[in-house]
Amino acid sequence: MYPADLKYTKDHEWIQMTGETGRVGITDYAQKQLGDVVYLELPQVGRILKVGESFGTVESVKAVSELYSPVSGEVVAVNADLVGAPDRVNSDPHSSWMVEIRLSAPADAEALLGAAEYAELVK
Repeated sequence: MYPADLKYTKDHEWIQMTGETGRVGITDYAQKQLGDVVYLELPQVGRILKVGESFGTVESVKAVSELYSPVSGEVVAVNADLVGAPDRVNSDPHSSWMVEIRLSAPADAEALLGAAEYAELVK
């Protein structure tokens, strides 16, 4: 259920690493808890983030929730297509990346949960 090529946070974000950068989104578990996602507020490119810092919000029919950075680094891309169609998170949360971050401390990603550990956390 949780792709093995992603790393996960206890706050229900995922990151997919590609070299020095990682794309970040929310997990299937988070999406199910939120219900239908209807709005995303994401940061500007160039914003510097620290591990655990809020970088935006996701709004659903049930609630508004903060999004937390799984790593420290600089936002190098924002998925504008997803901002325009946030409902895509509902059908495929593990492919719906929100921001891409250039890591300032690659060890941050190593400290995250693997798929099996995350599955155990949310069962």
